[in-house]
Amino acid sequence: MRKHLWIAVVSCLATATAPAQASEAIDKGDVVVVPLHGEVAPSLLAFLRRAVKTAESNEASAIIFDMNTYGGRLDTATDIVNVLNQTKIPTYTFINTNAGSAGSLIALATQHIFMAPVSAIGAAAPILSTGEDLPATAKEKTISYWSALIRGSATKSGHNPDVAEAFMNKDKEVKIGDRIVHPKGAVLTLNAQEATERINGKPLLAEGVADSVDDLIKKAGLKGNEVTIEPTGFEQFAFWITALAPLLLLGGILGAYLEFKIPGVTWPGVISVICFALFFLGHYLAGLAGWEVVALFILGMVLVLIEILFFAHSTIIFGVVGVFLMLASLLWTMVDRYPGQNFFPTGKMLAIPLLNMFIAIIGSFIVIALLARYLPRTSIYRRFALMDSNPPGPSLAGVPRQFATALTLTPGTQGTAVTVLRPSGKARFADHVVDVVTEGEFIAPQTPVMVLQTDGMRVVVKSAHQI
Repeated sequence: MRKHLWIAVVSCLATATAPAQASEAIDKGDVVVVPLHGEVAPSLLAFLRRAVKTAESNEASAIIFDMNTYGGRLDTATDIVNVLNQTKIPTYTFINTNAGSAGSLIALATQHIFMAPVSAIGAAAPILSTGEDLPATAKEKTISYWSALIRGSATKSGHNPDVAEAFMNKDKEVKIGDRIVHPKGAVLTLNAQEATERINGKPLLAEGVADSVDDLIKKAGLKGNEVTIEPTGFEQFAFWITALAPLLLLGGILGAYLEFKIPGVTWPGVISVICFALFFLGHYLAGLAGWEVVALFILGMVLVLIEILFFAHSTIIFGVVGVFLMLASLLWTMVDRYPGQNFFPTGKMLAIPLLNMFIAIIGSFIVIALLARYLPRTSIYRRFALMDSNPPGPSLAGVPRQFATALTLTPGTQGTAVTVLRPSGKARFADHVVDVVTEGEFIAPQTPVMVLQTDGMRVVVKSAHQI
């Protein structure tokens, strides 16, 4: 049963590496178009991160964000801005009608802005989720923070930081030379004609007016084929998976523990498989991981199994290396690394993955300690554990081993496995049931066994068929 279970693990994790999301064929030099429509929400972040990484990995010549949004969550907009700040290829925004509120922050994070003839950008003042204005004290602090952020983003992308701040702060005056472009008293909103107005030889914000994305490509002089990356229905799923990463890790670890703790039960192993498969699949769909981390996890799992099956009592090297590879793959899966960045992640990139890993490991230790203390008292454990596999009759468990050995258990004594030996379990010798252990092999119940050696309280056996 467990053989089939591990096959299921590999199958599920392999499914996670299938290119379920990136059917777009992007060649070097292509122009990638990314639709950015609707509310700025976490699912949009997952999609946009994937799109940017896909474009960069395939060496696209530029990315164009086809934008039509009234805004949304500012925190998500900030995360999207951070994604755009990682790009190494030219970025364009085509404002197709609206770039309101949070959308204006995203547009300002791109290097070039073009607008449709009838379109608008701005009005990014923060408000409550209910649509009401912020309380006075909170409003002052929030505007101060977001104003600094939007100024920095605009400066990095080559836009006027005063114009950017005026989108959010109604007390910000925009003055270019001797001309007051925007007075205090209201947040700034620009239409296409206002945004493209040239003052002192430079456009106020947008480089030009375009009728469509194709028109933008012509006016910007971009070369290469136009390829559109569309969002998938898994983007929202990917967001929730990445948000629940600590719980999935916890479920995977606990499921694996219970699978080996309680023989005869398969549902803990199934839960472990599902948790780890969802963990890798969600991070893959979110653009955080590729097939290599899954391969690393499987390699570590194989080394751990080799340790259990063949070297349980001779070396711990395979087990230690295997556990290290599995933990490394889980940590690496959560690292948000972009093409061109250093191979080894920085402290900032590791902050959230390390926190998630810490929560999962500490949580596992606590729950496993509780299970070790209270699980043997439960009806489930009594139903499936080794104690219920004992047939009626006396047992040598707990009897001084030197007495038991002198009585019946000398090397060469033959008996029968009562439970599965993996590698520990119970075997019957004459009328007694004894705790035994193999040298690492798994032995099925009712298999003839023979004592190889006794060492204090430890009785080592081997399948009689292999003698």
